[in-house]
Order: sequence, then structure tokens, then C-alpha cells
Amino acid sequence: LAQSLFALFASSLAISLVFAIIPLCHNVVVLAVVMAVAGLAMGCIDTISNMQLVKIYQKDSAIFLQALHFFVGFGALLSPLIADPFLSDTNCILSNSTANASSNLPHIRKSLVPHHPGNLSHYDLPMKGMVVTRVSYAFWIMALINLPVPIAVFFLLYKERMVPCFNSSSHPLKSADELAMETRPAEKDDLSTTVQRPHAAGGHDDLFSCCQSKNYRGASYTYFAVHITGALVLFMTDGIVGEYSGFIYSYAVEEPLSVVHKVAGYLPSLFWGFITLGRLISIPVSYRMKPATMVFINVVGVLITFLLLLIFSYSVVFLFVGTASLGLFLSSTFPSMLAYTEDILQYKGCATTVLVTGAGIGEMVLQLLVGSIIHDQGSYSFLVCGMIFGGLAFTFYAFLLFFHRMYPKPSSDMDDASPDKPGVMDDTGQYQR
Repeated sequence: LAQSLFALFASSLAISLVFAIIPLCHNVVVLAVVMAVAGLAMGCIDTISNMQLVKIYQKDSAIFLQALHFFVGFGALLSPLIADPFLSDTNCILSNSTANASSNLPHIRKSLVPHHPGNLSHYDLPMKGMVVTRVSYAFWIMALINLPVPIAVFFLLYKERMVPCFNSSSHPLKSADELAMETRPAEKDDLSTTVQRPHAAGGHDDLFSCCQSKNYRGASYTYFAVHITGALVLFMTDGIVGEYSGFIYSYAVEEPLSVVHKVAGYLPSLFWGFITLGRLISIPVSYRMKPATMVFINVVGVLITFLLLLIFSYSVVFLFVGTASLGLFLSSTFPSMLAYTEDILQYKGCATTVLVTGAGIGEMVLQLLVGSIIHDQGSYSFLVCGMIFGGLAFTFYAFLLFFHRMYPKPSSDMDDASPDKPGVMDDTGQYQR
């Protein structure tokens, strides 16, 4: 817990520093390094926050994972709205040719499609003169908005007596989460002892415990198969989120739809809006529905939506309907898959790192792949690629269900216990009921 909290503190503080520094970068290499640091910090936050929720709440983690990813979608929806007032519709550099160039800016701003950058070469934009842009304020506002996060993490470290200089004056928080255990009071003492044990024993369950080879000795092939198939499902679904939000505007403005630029600009916002709405709806739904069922509904819904988008590919109205539907079905896939996979593996937290990494790689790789295919084959291939990725996600999920059935069941003493009883760790690092 201490290692995770310190990593969260450093990563969240780094994001605020990076956003404050970005407007001061006047060299593309320096900007690339700064953005790489931001990506590294965001990856740490994504992995650690998911992993710790799984470890703390265990059987109840699905609800809290849905809440976590609702705020992820909410931030993705809100941050462009914060930045938009500071984006200029005229040229950001004043010079003698500004008057002629400014008339081209609204069109340029709406036509920065990823696969046709060469189309903008005939616009004559001045590169020297007095800079009048206000976009720096957007970065500084985001840096200030993020600043309470490292402050809150530091406060938690202080309350847990993990700050070396302030380890005697504060009262620590409860060692086990009371919300997760309030319906099981008889087990609270056992879990409290278990959670405190790593501090006393000196690191049975540290941040890198999943990487130790001794944990893999004697593991069946289904143990690795569950990790791999779960990661592949998220590779596809998170990849669809990345490529759809990145290229839906480009697809809409080109033939055969030829949607006007201003209307097409609403599509990415609609997509992220319904992702956020879907994650909000999934919080109460996860109380009633198993994560495996939610993932099944999601992958089938994605597949059917892409099929209908292909059938009605000439309908602008259905493009908006399909975009909203796709956002709704993709919204809860990540947290539901995380909860389902960790449930299979008895909440050891190791699967979380594999799944988060698989999702991140998919979001990166599929955008590059789809961009190249659209450039070579045309805009219609955008929906074809989505259909293929949706079909692969469903196939990998079917394999995951198969390996779940093959995965060794818990021992008999675990079967006799209550099905809602969470797994806890004994002195050897093995999870028991």
C-alpha cells in the first residue's frame, strides 16, 4: 500500500508539473520528452488505481471499478470543454499576411484529419511574428484542476503514518475498508490482521510481488490462458475506443456521407458522452448483474452495432445513433472484464497489470493500424476494421469463458465457505477463503 500510494503521489504530481511546463516548450524534442513523462505517469495511475481497488474490495470491486471508470470518461468529456474557449479560430501569429491567412483557419481547424495531412500544404500561414495565442491558459488551468489529487494522496499517506517526518502525530485510518466489510462483521478482525501483516512481515505483498517467478511454479496452462485472453479482449475493445474516437470525424466528412464539418465535430463528443453515461448507469447495474454477463452484453452489442453501421452506411442519422450505441456498449467493458478476470483468479491483483497493459497497447496499435488502412483503402474500411475487431473481441471472450470452465476450482474448504466471502492472504502469500 505504501509503495502504491507513493507512486500515485509522484505520478499525479508529475501530471500537474507536465501540464504547467507544456506551454513553455519551444522545442519539439523537449515537448516529446515531457509528453512521454506524462504518459508514463498516467499509465502508473491507471494500473495502480485499478489494482488497489481489486485488492481492497475484492468481491465488491466491480461496483468501485465502474465508478472509477465513470470518472475516467467524465474527465475525457470535460477536458476538451475546458480547453475549447482558449482555441483560436484565427491565426495565432500576427504578421503582414495574417488577414489573408485568417480566413483559412476555421476550415483548417476542422480538417486536421490524421490520414490527409498533406492536404493542408497549399495554405499559406505565417510562421514569424507576434504570438497572440491564449492556449497556454488551458494547460495551466488543467494543471491547477489536477493539483488537489496529489494533495489528497499525500493526506492519505499522512493519515496512514507513512510520511517519515509526520509518523507520530496522526491517527491512522482503519486497516480494512469498512464499507466493503460492513455486511460481514465477523470477518473484519481476520481481514484487519491480514492487511496489517505485510507491514509487520516486511513485504510479502509488495508492488512487484506479481513479477516473482515463484508465483508461477506449478500454475496450470489455464492460469496463463485467462490472463492472455482477458488482455486480448481489452486489446480489441479499448483499441476500438481509441480508433473510433480518433477517426469517426474523418469518416463522417468524407464520401459517401459528406457531413459538414461543424456537425461531424459533434460525433467524438457524442461518443465520449455516451461512454460516460454508460459507466454511470453501470454503477447500479453492477449491483444486480454479474461481470461476466455485462462483458457478454458489451461485446455482442459492439458487434451488432458495427454490423448495423455497415448496413446503413449511407445514413447520417444512423451514424449518430450507432455512435451513441457503440459508446454505451463499450463503456463498462474494461471495469467488468477486470472484475470478472480477477474473480476467476481469486483477487490476487496480478491480472490487473496484464489487462491494463493489454488495453493500453490496443489503444495505441489499433489507431496506427486503422489510420494506415484508411489511407490506403478509403473511409469505408473504417467500419470494416471495427467489425473485424468486434468479432475478434467476441471470439477471445468465448475462449476466456472456455478457460474459465477449465480453470481449477478452489479447494473443498473454500467451497464450504460462504460464496460472498472475500479471499484473504495467509503467511505464505496464498489467497484463501
